[in-house]
Amino acid sequence: MAATPLPRISPGRLGELGPINWVVWQVLSRAAGTADAHLFSTLGRTRGLFRGWLHFSGKLMPGGRLPRAEAELVILRVAHLRDCGYEADHHRRLGRKAGLTAVEVDRVAAGPEAEGWTPRQRALLTATDRLVTTREIDDAAWAELAAHYDERLLIEIVLLVNQYEGLASTITTLRIERDIFKV
Repeated sequence: MAATPLPRISPGRLGELGPINWVVWQVLSRAAGTADAHLFSTLGRTRGLFRGWLHFSGKLMPGGRLPRAEAELVILRVAHLRDCGYEADHHRRLGRKAGLTAVEVDRVAAGPEAEGWTPRQRALLTATDRLVTTREIDDAAWAELAAHYDERLLIEIVLLVNQYEGLASTITTLRIERDIFKV
């Protein structure tokens, strides 16, 4: 078995995070059920940029208009497509809290063609796949998505997919360590 590569940037502590980001990291770590949410202790090193990113990210999830369970489907699918265990670890837990069943969480890996999705879920997952794999949503997938969502939500979905794909890329590139959850 190959050794897990070391993080390219170590998680920060008070000196690297500053007092505001240190408190934010502490609160978010507790909320996530871990002693150190490595994503936040790493990105927090950017100080004000971290807080700006956190505000934007929070407006999409959990603060977006897209129903929470649907947002979690999108994020889980992005995590699967990008092979981002860190995102998957957190969003399996969050997806369950948002009302997804264990079967639905597991089925995300099988993709939009798997049996059991509603037409709305299938359209959402298909659009996610297209955007992640081709950087575009073709007209047929867009029409199917638009049959279920208004224009504001269509924009939000595109932003959500891209936010979590970019985050997966950041996590992978920085080699952010997966978190250890409290039982």
